[in-house]
Amino acid sequence: MRVGLQVPSFTFPGGPEQIGPVYGRIAREADQAGLHSLWVMDHFFQIGMVGAPEEPMLESYSALAYAAALTERITLGTMVTGVTYRHPGILLKTVTTLDVLSGGRAWLGIGAAWYEEESRGLGVAFPPTAERFERLEETLRIAHRMWRGDESAFEGEHFKLERPLNSPPALRRPRPPILIGGGGEQKTLRFVARYADACNLFDGAELPHKLDVLRGHCEREGRDYAEIEKTSLGYFGGTPSVDEAVDTIGRLAESGVDHAIFSQGTGQDLAGVLGEALAQTEKIVPAGR
Repeated sequence: MRVGLQVPSFTFPGGPEQIGPVYGRIAREADQAGLHSLWVMDHFFQIGMVGAPEEPMLESYSALAYAAALTERITLGTMVTGVTYRHPGILLKTVTTLDVLSGGRAWLGIGAAWYEEESRGLGVAFPPTAERFERLEETLRIAHRMWRGDESAFEGEHFKLERPLNSPPALRRPRPPILIGGGGEQKTLRFVARYADACNLFDGAELPHKLDVLRGHCEREGRDYAEIEKTSLGYFGGTPSVDEAVDTIGRLAESGVDHAIFSQGTGQDLAGVLGEALAQTEKIVPAGR
């Protein structure tokens, strides 16, 4: 069982001058606690379920690069990059750069994008849902090409790359893992089965059903369901006790989750608690997993 930490808010006491020190401390603590992954949201405005749009929000890949310089082992990713934010070639160069500079610790977390207010606010194109999924699939196809070193031209409905050169190549082999966020049963989970190394689903009552849907897509795609890392994103109200964290992680493991990620709330001391819970592996991991 793997355990990760997401930092969704940068509204720290002390104002903007404290964002770097506090975020850096969280990253170091997560790394030293033995957590597997550190995530930030790829947004430019804060999202409604966390706070007001005007609250501080860092550009995600700059934030991950900063964390990479302060850490040694923890993997780093966005949860998740909206496909409309960056041209695929530039996005893959960005993730590759993070992977090279971090010593092979980058993820590509990606999804179809949903935050229209943010896009309109910054003048970013926000096409209809169907087109966003078309762009997502083309980006996933380009990712597989670029990360296997295929420089042949790509021509899709939305993107044309004459020479998708990616030098230096990523250090992670066979490539940085691709995580697709979202639980859409018709397209998102089908794309997971076809293109991804991991899915991300919310911890909740629908989680077992979503995993069953993913299993069905894997069968239709001829994909081994066990190859896909099942990740979930959850929250604690306040800083949990170690026992509470152990119980939650154990429940997720029993439901079929391989990698439990928890969102850092304002004022929570979460990294240390999760590290202590993770150390109690005999309580977290059911027999046979």
